[in-house]
Order: sequence, then structure tokens, then C-alpha cells
Amino acid sequence: MERIKQAVEKAKSKQNKVNPKARTLLVSDSATSSSDNEDLEKVEYEKTKVVSLREELLEENRIVAFDKSNPKAMPFDLLRTQILQKMETNGWRTLAITSPTPGAGKSVIAINLAISIAQQTNKTALLADFDLRRPRIGTYLGIPMDKSLNDILDGSAQIHDVIVNPGIQRLVILPTKQPVTESSEALSSRKIANLIKELRERYESRIVIFDLPPVLVSDDVIVVLPQVDCVLMVVANGMSTKKEIEESLSHIPPEKLIGIVFNKAEIESTPYYYD
Repeated sequence: MERIKQAVEKAKSKQNKVNPKARTLLVSDSATSSSDNEDLEKVEYEKTKVVSLREELLEENRIVAFDKSNPKAMPFDLLRTQILQKMETNGWRTLAITSPTPGAGKSVIAINLAISIAQQTNKTALLADFDLRRPRIGTYLGIPMDKSLNDILDGSAQIHDVIVNPGIQRLVILPTKQPVTESSEALSSRKIANLIKELRERYESRIVIFDLPPVLVSDDVIVVLPQVDCVLMVVANGMSTKKEIEESLSHIPPEKLIGIVFNKAEIESTPYYYD
């Protein structure tokens, strides 16, 4: 744990010189209103497929934000509030989530954060699985993937064919079913650029979250970063070396780093460490 804190503190000292607002954080498609100031208590989904999730599967995969009676949901609400405040201050609406190396739990963080954001009645959230090398969002949620981002990429489907509402108000999911062999080439394509633009601009109330692969496994993250507003880095206790953390942060433009989540930290029997 100490090596993570040292690496993050070193990175923060460099980043804050450029972006003093960046600091360590702890851890639908059919929205009928386009106003950020108007409550969206009820969202009707006319074209979007609506499915029901299995609570036991969610709990098995550590998806807890849907259950307000679960104490483990609170850290995600705190994270949500910090992130939304920064995004609103800067006029940001797209957030990428990544990690230095595999195994940090970034996809679980992404899902829980998206659910928590959707619980704000003046926001809608869209979670897109852009980890084309190892997609996990659809599997973790247990949603059907008759159509997915794979079909958008090959031209056999449109956005409205793919996105799914998982039975949670103001939340839609854009899943990826199968790994994409040439992932960085796909993510750098005009088709993906147009997709990101459409997802961002369709509704003013929407926060779009992209679950990206780990920074150090490929150039996928570097390819996507110019197209997103900000980045949340997930660092897991014992999963990355100090050098790996520093190297991964060096690839993130300082002005885009919105914060860092310490995941899997065993401190006072709580799942997340707050700095």
C-alpha cells in the first residue's frame, strides 16, 4: 500500500503544477429531457431494450451501488459526487476509466459509478465497454448481448440496436460481446470517433463513461484519450508496482486526470481508501 501512495503522491506533485483541480479520489438513450437542471424522475424507453438483472449475480460480481441499504454502496456515492462536481465545473460529460495493469477492478468501479450517477435524478448515464481486448461489462451485469459494439463496428447494427437499459432508471449500457483483434485500430477509426460524439451530444443530461483497457497493455487508451474529457485511474493494492503506476500516469495528460481510486485496500475493514 505504501508504494502505491508514494507513486501517486509523486504523480500528483507533477500533475498539480499543471492542473491544480486534480487530486486523489477514493473511492439512456431515451431520456425525454435535455436539460441538466430538470429532474428526470421517470425515463421512458421506447426503442431501448429493457432487461432485468439478477441480484445474486450482481452481488457475486461486487456490483453494490443499486442497493442503498448496503454500506458498500456509500463509497460510490461519495466518488460520484466528487466526480460530478469536477465535471460540471469544467463542462465535461465524458469520463474514461482505466488502470495501470490488469486486475485492478476498473470494470467493477465503472459499473458501480455509472449506477450511482444514474441515481441522480438530473442525470442520465451511459456506460460503454471500450475494453475491446477483454470486455466484461455485459458479463458482469448478465445482460443479453444479441447485438453489441462488435456489430456496430462491422456495420450490422446501429446504436439503438445495441444499447440496453438494465432495469435501472436513467442508465443504459453499450456492451461489447467479443474481443476485437485489432482493437487499437478499431478505437482510432472514424466510426468510433463518430460514435463517441453521438453518445456525448445526444442528451445534455448524459454522462458517458468508457471502460477502457489498462494503460500498459496496449496503446488503446492513448488512442481514445483525445476524444474524452477526463480520466479516472483505478489503482489496486498490490497489483501494480510503483514504476508501473508512474509510467501509466505519465501517459495521461495532466489536465485530464480527474482523480485516482485506491481499490482493494484493506483499511479499517472498508473496501476503499480515502486520501
